Amino acid sequence: MTVVTMRATLTESDIRTLIKGPTIEERAHAAHKICRCIDEAELSPEERAHAEGIVAIMAQDAAVLVRRALAVALKNSPKLPREIATRLARDVETISLPVILNSPVLTDSDLIEIVRSCPPSKQVAVASRETLSVKVTGAISEFAVSEAVERALANDNAKFDDEGLENAIYRFAGVSNVMQAMVHRNALPVNVTEKLVTLVTGELFDHLVNNHELPPQIAIDLAMASRERATIDIVEQAGRQSDLPRFVQQLNLNGRLTPSILMRGLCLGHLDFVEHAMAELAGMSHQRMWLMIHDSGPLGLKTACERAGLPPRLASSIRAAIDVYHSIEREGGVRDRITFRKRMLERTLTLFQSVPKDDLDYLLEKLDASGLQTERAAAI
Repeated sequence: MTVVTMRATLTESDIRTLIKGPTIEERAHAAHKICRCIDEAELSPEERAHAEGIVAIMAQDAAVLVRRALAVALKNSPKLPREIATRLARDVETISLPVILNSPVLTDSDLIEIVRSCPPSKQVAVASRETLSVKVTGAISEFAVSEAVERALANDNAKFDDEGLENAIYRFAGVSNVMQAMVHRNALPVNVTEKLVTLVTGELFDHLVNNHELPPQIAIDLAMASRERATIDIVEQAGRQSDLPRFVQQLNLNGRLTPSILMRGLCLGHLDFVEHAMAELAGMSHQRMWLMIHDSGPLGLKTACERAGLPPRLASSIRAAIDVYHSIEREGGVRDRITFRKRMLERTLTLFQSVPKDDLDYLLEKLDASGLQTERAAAI
């Protein structure tokens, strides 16, 4: 739709109604109609300039209802001129909030200025945008009220760097809603989880240690001590580590690389963890240990277990678990980690007739948890 078509649709009376309409309601209706046409039109540079002139008239209208019609009609439009968008963002809340929350023409600099200079309701509107850059979340963490910080943290499409998260902790460590939103983010840097471990308790502590990567020594210390209702699961932590060799090295230094831990890892499908653990115990490179473990012949795995100092009886169990792992991979059709782990647990448990009671209880608990997660995923 060009301006020519737009004018034919609107007629001159729409423009006159916008400027000199007898009632505010009629002017607001004309403003909304004009904005919709502008948003839908394919405009040349000359036509765009004409349309922007009309929008500027609306933005300066004394009637709140007319300015609100403009804000609501063009809140999602890339055709709203940036200077008009920033003007509307400084307006009363009924006009500013739709624009702050949605407008694609507001830049990071615009949003940061709103966070630094505007009242809490507008800070919350910035924090509620669909996506946020690191620069904007940094400003929110440093200058905004707790409600805005909580809202941004609860949005995993809002990108935070370490400094932004640490600022939020420094300012709002005692605000439970902010800490809860941070703990429940999809991912957290290790240095942030290290700080949070000392700040949260109860269910938040449980969620933190069971869903985020912790520094190796803290993970080990928590596993070796009782802490309220929960202790950390070393095998699950291994699966979340970004630096697995360092993690297994710390486990070994603390005497935690036991045959039981390795078998639990195998049954849960954490083969990378088992490979690195055996390499650490054997004092050899991960690549060399990988070749020995996955050697299809009779001697490779046996030699790997001997080098790692594992009991000879474990070699056949490790071989059986590795064969199960590869058979599930070859079958295909397992698209998520939960289903893969459930199958891995089911099959390995049927192979081992003499699993120690503690390990059996642990693996059955994991099997129940995997089954419940699968059911929930299927119900969604």
